[in-house]
Amino acid sequence: MVDESVPMFPRPAFFEGARLNFAENLLFPTAVVDEDAPAIMAATEVSRETVLWAQLRSRVRECQAGMVALGLKSGDRVAGYVANHVNAVVAMLAATSIGCIWTAVSPDTGVHAVLERLRQIEPAMLFTDNATFYNGRTHPMLGKVSEIVAGLPSLCLVVVFSAYPDVEISTDAVKPVNGEAYEYTSFTGLGSSSALHFEQLPADHPVYILYSSGTTGAPKCMVHGSIGTLIQHKKEHILHCSIRPGSRFFYYTTCTWMMWHWLVSGLASGATIVLYDGSPFRHVSDDGGEKQSIADDLAMPKLIEEMHISHFGTSAKYLSVLEQKSTRPLSSLSLSSLQAIYSTGSPLAPSTFSYVYSAFPPSINLGSITGGTDIISLFGAPNQLVPVYAGEIQHLGLGMAVRAWDAAGADVTASGQPGDLVCVKPFPCQPVQFWGPDGAARYRSSYFETFEGVWHHGDYVRFNPATGGLVMLGRSDGVLKPAGVRFGSAEIYNVLLQRFPEEVADALCVGRRRETDVDETVVLFLKMESGKTISDELVRAVKAEIKTALSARHVPGVVDECPEIPVTTNGKK
Repeated sequence: MVDESVPMFPRPAFFEGARLNFAENLLFPTAVVDEDAPAIMAATEVSRETVLWAQLRSRVRECQAGMVALGLKSGDRVAGYVANHVNAVVAMLAATSIGCIWTAVSPDTGVHAVLERLRQIEPAMLFTDNATFYNGRTHPMLGKVSEIVAGLPSLCLVVVFSAYPDVEISTDAVKPVNGEAYEYTSFTGLGSSSALHFEQLPADHPVYILYSSGTTGAPKCMVHGSIGTLIQHKKEHILHCSIRPGSRFFYYTTCTWMMWHWLVSGLASGATIVLYDGSPFRHVSDDGGEKQSIADDLAMPKLIEEMHISHFGTSAKYLSVLEQKSTRPLSSLSLSSLQAIYSTGSPLAPSTFSYVYSAFPPSINLGSITGGTDIISLFGAPNQLVPVYAGEIQHLGLGMAVRAWDAAGADVTASGQPGDLVCVKPFPCQPVQFWGPDGAARYRSSYFETFEGVWHHGDYVRFNPATGGLVMLGRSDGVLKPAGVRFGSAEIYNVLLQRFPEEVADALCVGRRRETDVDETVVLFLKMESGKTISDELVRAVKAEIKTALSARHVPGVVDECPEIPVTTNGKK
């Protein structure tokens, strides 16, 4: 499979000499599926859609034919400025079926941020929605799209989905200087192929380009290959999650986040994937009249019930919000189909574990998981064969040689001491490259300079020797070090969520060390709940709780109020 004598960087080739097609493995899984069974179920705040396996294959064939008719070829980059809907999946599958490389940016991303990403990879084609719908309101998109198209001279083709037919489409407004623009129905009418074709490509042929957050400069363009993405996702879905034909697999995500790619790969296990676009706190009205979006804290639990979702994925932030609201889905819903809840994006607080098992069916597997855009998969994964311990990720991903190393490079995994998360052996879902002329240098500096030749992921963790579980303590670059004691910000957040849920809505903990300072000061910013304000009494109580729960050295030197907490589109601070 791979030569174990070669280093992790440059990335070794896996399954050298093998040929396959990524899209073919998703559309025709090795597991037997009924072509008249649902492949995709999709929901928004105001609509529902079901697509059968036979219908999905037909829609991909039509999209593929349009691409081929207009000259798209293997290696071309195809971008999506699209929401999480069926046509986004169709476009991705059509693109990768002929060897194109798919990349996507969520419609809530501004023009500057879109261009920062797409200019680097020079896409030949752009799929876009005409509008998006969120929190009860329609948001036209083509004004932003025209600016994006003007900033991408590489484009030769723009295709517009009529996601919301009430919003007018003017293809002239988004026509590239050196190309054409089509409405989707016109585009699919250009081709005449009667059968799907799957280009057979090398195992590491690129299928996806994902992006770093861009907090330290222009976003890095991470290129993920076919075999690494496919085998890793199938391993995680089938072996770690027990996803199979008959499963209904949901993840609340945008098309930008790696969890979208993880979700879509559920097709390769024969599962029905469930897509959702909209606010997680809005539900479609069912009063028999025109469908409307209404505010509802139980919107996602109701979707689980309605669509018989078996595996429900979300962010830790969403679950903590339900906890703070004391939401109790079982008071009105059975949720009998639910087998697992998965949480990622940030560490899941111990108190939230307890909340989930009291508010949802106690038989579920609550899987706090960790991985990243960098590996398009997981380092820490669920495991239905071992117990769930509050505050811990259950198990390392099979085949992932993950350890905790201290700053000197000593392995502290067995001791239970905190350290940096590293992976010491090659794994197939390493990016095949970073895009661009300086890609190799950026790849090496991102993962292999902290510890020579070893993948340094940037997370601060510790292993529990008694359970084998993994505890996430925060990001390595966000580790706090007052008086030389290192600890992660997640430890502070856990105390706040457990002890002050009615006063504190969110928080941000950072280290401050100015040139004139002799030591680092821990600074804690509090975003207060609506109607609440910070007070000297609250500050004293927060400091006292942190000292009691953690230690005197964890106590912030400064506690102050802030209006908002800056987060990425995935909810990460």
